[in-house]
Order: sequence, then C-alpha cells, then structure tokens
Amino acid sequence: MNIEEKISNIDGAEYESNKDLTKFSTMRLKCRGDLITVRSVDALRSTLVALTRNSIKYRVLGMGANQLLSETSDIPYIKLALPFDKSYLQEVRDLYILPASVTLSVLSSHAVKNGLRGWESFTGIPATLGGAVFMNAGTNLGEIGPLIKRVFLIDKNGEERIVTMDEGSFSYRKQNFLNDGDFIYQIEMKHFGVDESVSKQIKEYLELRNRTQPLKEWTCGCVFKNNKNKRTCLAGKFIDIMGLKGLTYNGMRISPKHANFMENTDSSSHKDVVALINIIKDELLLQYGVEFETEVKL
Repeated sequence: MNIEEKISNIDGAEYESNKDLTKFSTMRLKCRGDLITVRSVDALRSTLVALTRNSIKYRVLGMGANQLLSETSDIPYIKLALPFDKSYLQEVRDLYILPASVTLSVLSSHAVKNGLRGWESFTGIPATLGGAVFMNAGTNLGEIGPLIKRVFLIDKNGEERIVTMDEGSFSYRKQNFLNDGDFIYQIEMKHFGVDESVSKQIKEYLELRNRTQPLKEWTCGCVFKNNKNKRTCLAGKFIDIMGLKGLTYNGMRISPKHANFMENTDSSSHKDVVALINIIKDELLLQYGVEFETEVKL
C-alpha cells in the first residue's frame, strides 16, 4: 500500500495527487502538487505519523498568502480544515480557544463588532490564525504575538505539545518556538479589553489599505521585511526611489500602487517571482548597499 492509499484510509483525511493548486495561493501562481486535507485532530496526528514513518517530508498550507508555491512539488502540502462554529463568537470572552484554520477575517469581524483592543493588529491580513502565528503577522497597528497565550501542536511523530508563550516566543515577523515538522492545530488567544474606538480604528485602517495597497490584485502581501532596527528604513520606499514601480518580468509586476507588493498579471510562476525579487535585491545592493530579508516564504 502506497502513502496515498494509507492516508486515504484515515478517517477525516483526503489525499489528492497532482492537484492544480493555483487557487490555493493568493498570488495565483501556477502550481501542481499533492494536497492532503485533514478535517480532525486525530486525522492530522495519523497523517503526520504515516508520512514520518515513510520518510516523507511535508509542508503546511494555510491561505497561501505568505508563501510562494513552486510550479511543481515532490513534497505534499497539508491543509488543515477543522470545523468551527461561528456562534462561538457571539459573545466576548476573556480567552478564546480557536482552531488554527479559522481565518483572520472572521476574527476581525468579531473585533469590529465588539471593539476588542489588540485585535486591530491583524486588520486586513489574508491568513489563517495558524499562519499568522507562524509568522507573527502584523501591520502598522501591531503584531499578533502579544495576543497569543498558548499554542497547541502535534509534532512529526504524532506527539502533542502545548507551548505557553513568553517574552522570547516571538520576534519581528517570526515565531521562535516551533521545531521542524511541528503542526499548529489550535490556539488560545486574548485581547486587551473592550474599547469602542477599536471599531473605528479598524475601519479607518481598512480604508487606508484600500487606498495605498493593491488589494484587488493577485499578490502575496509585502514581499520584503522592513528593517526593524531603523523605523525609516522601509523596503517599499527604497524600491520606489529606485524607480522600479511597474517593472514587469514574465507577467510578474512590481505594483505601481505599493512598491513592496508584486502583482501576478499573467499566469506567472514561482520562478518568475524569484527572478523579480533577485532583480530588486541586486539593485538595492548596487545603488544603496542595503539588503532586505524577504517576508514571503520562498
């Protein structure tokens, strides 16, 4: 019995081979690969164990907003699809225990309705909660890290672990507590109280994003991290000053609206994004002697 058959026999798991994964990336990159969808924690545990016993590595797939999917991949993607009853959000709680597969847009709607202070930090980010925790997602309004109390995960051998967050758990656009093969399935998070001004702040920030970012285009969000040690050292600003807005490579374009975004205008692939990223990096180094780390996972 091959690995596809073994996982297909797991209750709550589905294995699809050589699947078109284009729609699983917010950048809509051309991609085909194997996709494993798991719909329960038990199914996730059994899937990870089966893959590990067969010496098969895997990648976690959330909304595909902060990761570039390769045109072809020999490594299967695992997508978590745990059930979530939205009635859980009908009341304000001190602590929320949420599946990692819930989207930030659902949580943002709850924050707008109830004015949850701190939750404005992930306004407008197209991600699952698990993906946001993985990269310590944030905006100009803050980061998600300070809101996280505990993370529930399963390692590659099927062992469950609960990690309580501390001051060292997060840094700029990254977490510091996951090991290779760890899979987040549940998160406990808090807020910093109820504040009526939060709803207005979220709405105003969404309006700002609509004016300044290419939200109607196929993008992966910000491509480069800003220099966290120099608040004025913004990647988009440097790219703009170099006059690279609108530069296109095989249908992949540096956004004319925001220079730290790239837009897929014509069925581009992973290699086209990487090529354009390298062009930017070379120009930044040549003209200014500066380097920016990529925020998007290549």
